[in-house]
Amino acid sequence: MNVIDFRSDTVTWPTPEMREAMAYAPVGDDVYGEDPTVNELEAESAALLGKEAGLFVTSGTMGNITAALTHCGRGDEMIVGREAHMFRYEAGSSSALGGIHPHIIDVQPDGTLPLDNIRRAIRGDNEHFPRTRLICLENTQGTIGGIPITAAYTAEVGVLAREHGLKLHIDGARIFNAAVALRTTAKELVRDADSVSFCLSKGLCAPVGSVLVGSREFIRQARRTRKSLGGGMRQAGILAAAGLIAIRTMIDRLADDHANACALAEGLAAIPHVEIDLSKVQTNMVFFDLTDDAPISPTELADRLHREYNILIRPYPGYTRKFRAVTHYWITREHVETTLAAMRELLA
Repeated sequence: MNVIDFRSDTVTWPTPEMREAMAYAPVGDDVYGEDPTVNELEAESAALLGKEAGLFVTSGTMGNITAALTHCGRGDEMIVGREAHMFRYEAGSSSALGGIHPHIIDVQPDGTLPLDNIRRAIRGDNEHFPRTRLICLENTQGTIGGIPITAAYTAEVGVLAREHGLKLHIDGARIFNAAVALRTTAKELVRDADSVSFCLSKGLCAPVGSVLVGSREFIRQARRTRKSLGGGMRQAGILAAAGLIAIRTMIDRLADDHANACALAEGLAAIPHVEIDLSKVQTNMVFFDLTDDAPISPTELADRLHREYNILIRPYPGYTRKFRAVTHYWITREHVETTLAAMRELLA
């Protein structure tokens, strides 16, 4: 990678091992269930998260939409965080494609939804109300800093869901970052969930894809939903091969990304005109603000970092002075030091 790219961990390129696996992957027709590499990825993914079955999908967004449309019918309601990716960044697809009504709850600074607020959001049996069917969590909670959610909290939500006959879905796009940060397993973090989606194409470095896991019956129904969304793929083993390398070799090394994020955050904290809360840097995301009295604007800072130093970092959408920097496989400690030096020069 010839640029220092902090925009997201979605910018990662496949590793040489992934490219080789893709070139020689055994393939078949996945719509017929005959692609051996896809089948292997789905089975290993399900086992890794303690679920019965898996479904390979093109993206995390497709995984979440497939889960929502499988759990809910038209006019049903799902409870979801105001800052959740499912609410903010998926084009309203659960509503547009599935007629699912979102009941929005504020996300706390620790990434959780208050249990009392979830409880109050669950509808009673009344013909005037939509039927509550689903609770959605996100782990890590990306929009507020990549905060990992504990298994203990998720278990409490699971109890609440079962008490009311609801399903629990976890958008686990970065669930392995959460597991590494909390020094536990992804299986433990999602034990109480009915379905989980996780991305292969972020910190795990695969070029394409996510996996949705759950019970065999849920995945059987989800396969039909995926087909209706145009997600039936044919010789998809070429893509799944990289996913297998990702889940077998890339999880433990996420700790390196977290360490680089901490080093970046600590360096930024010492630079004038930068405001940062170090306590929020717990995985691979660093959020910081440029002060009002900074010598250049946020847009100018981003432009000059790119033009003069070949560093890509951009203001966070929806905010005027906030930036998000995301570390990943292709960001080294040397890149972190280069970026800090450039920031010092530009903000001196």
